[in-house]
Amino acid sequence: MNTSALPGVVINGKFLSAAPTAVHRVAYELTRALSEYSHDRNVSIALPPGGTLTWPAPDLPIKVVGHLNGIAWEQLSLPGASHGQLLVSFCNMAPFMVRSGLTMVHDAQVFTTPQSYGRMRSAWARLHIRLAGSAQLGLLTVSEFAKRELVSLGIAPAERIHVIHNGVDHVLRIPPDHTVLTRLGLTPRRYALALANLQQHKNIGLLLQAFARPALSGLTLVLTGRARAADFAAAGFPLPANVVFAGYVSDGEMCSLQTHALAVCTPSLTEGFGLPPVEGMLLGTPALIAPCGAMPEVCGEGALQVDPHDPVAWKRALLRLQNEPALWQGLSEAGRSVAARFTWDAAARKLIAVIAQVTAGRTL
Repeated sequence: MNTSALPGVVINGKFLSAAPTAVHRVAYELTRALSEYSHDRNVSIALPPGGTLTWPAPDLPIKVVGHLNGIAWEQLSLPGASHGQLLVSFCNMAPFMVRSGLTMVHDAQVFTTPQSYGRMRSAWARLHIRLAGSAQLGLLTVSEFAKRELVSLGIAPAERIHVIHNGVDHVLRIPPDHTVLTRLGLTPRRYALALANLQQHKNIGLLLQAFARPALSGLTLVLTGRARAADFAAAGFPLPANVVFAGYVSDGEMCSLQTHALAVCTPSLTEGFGLPPVEGMLLGTPALIAPCGAMPEVCGEGALQVDPHDPVAWKRALLRLQNEPALWQGLSEAGRSVAARFTWDAAARKLIAVIAQVTAGRTL
């Protein structure tokens, strides 16, 4: 696909020097995929000065802009860099003064589950989202579910919100680091994988309650991410002996953990997309999900849906996967098929089409 008919596009590259998160992964992979269609160099990346890149630089022209950093850079320096061009921001935030822009809003959770976020952070995010929805050329989001929520909240009308599903095929480029299994004392198919996250809507306490039951004593729950055992204990959750808090793991370690798990568990009460279960599905690992948010939309028949309020139901689902090889294999095959639909190439093509649509006949 040729992008020569598009206007100049500037990508807000603040994410390139930010700590790796799921949102930053989406920004990086979309930018990387977009670079494959930008050989005429009408797409560039604006960066703040002095930052150390935490992601490999995509094959696009990079412009270091201004003398500020952080929020001040995004609000004061970035608008000048995009003057006369379309500014695309992939990480929920964008300059207030930019009208010729597209901002990706990954979900509506700062509105629907504000208790999962700090008061100041959620208020700042809500302000960004409302201003972007009312002033910019359009919004991007990652699922039909997220779009419906944004419309119902009055953020923007449906015709100005464009769905670009995430890709997950980046996991196929990552060399797995299987030493993590030895380091954590894990046996393939004898553990379930989930995120160590205390946000209320992530609902990880449900898994701790499930794994506290004697029937699951032979399985291990591996939680990866920032939250520690002490954090969950302080929040009043049980800490069964068969739970391993792995902390942050590398991409290669995560790939290995996803590949060898009995299941990737996502009991969230809402998700804008839900990368972890779909990444695991592409690697052949069944997903156990709550039938909430966008997860039924994106996981489809590739996942087993479990009541997010019933730890006994999660216990039973895990035991079924352990004891019924045909069920495990069927979900593995179905999951691969479903997840294969979500590619970053398809996401980039959709983004190009949206850019063409929102800029048609406009002077930026």
